[in-house]
Amino acid sequence: MTERKRDKDSLYIMQQQWMCLALLALMIVTVTQADGGKTEKQGKKERKSDCGEWQWSVCVANEGDCGLGTREGTRTGTDCKQTIKTQRCKIPCNWKKQFGGECKYDFEAWGECDSITGMKTRTGMLKRALMDASCLNTVNITKPCSKPKTKIQDSQKPKREGKKKERKQTD
Repeated sequence: MTERKRDKDSLYIMQQQWMCLALLALMIVTVTQADGGKTEKQGKKERKSDCGEWQWSVCVANEGDCGLGTREGTRTGTDCKQTIKTQRCKIPCNWKKQFGGECKYDFEAWGECDSITGMKTRTGMLKRALMDASCLNTVNITKPCSKPKTKIQDSQKPKREGKKKERKQTD
């Protein structure tokens, strides 16, 4: 019986060795496949590095000075398939065009009126800029001081007389 037990044990050990060998072969194949995929991806990345970064022009509105429009992008490179492309964009209509239609500012309250210049100023801090826009971080705006408005009291206001319709009496 001991001989039979030895045969079973040696068979069991051989099966374990074959299983380990098969597992090792599977791992080698998996690693080789993974490395092969990485090599291809790196090659693609290298090709992309031959192309320069996209440089975008300012957004030009299709109609007027705000709304939907287009911008043109260009890049350089010897192996670049595409060197020029057009992209749709939008210029918000409520942004102050004085500072460029692609820059939005948060403005503080108007300052006091300067009695010498007759102007008042306020400062705006950059809130948001559209893609690739070159905006100043702070801007100043001036406008003439307004004359103080005095309210006319109701009794002094001239009354507007509308057309009065006469009523016809029916018998």
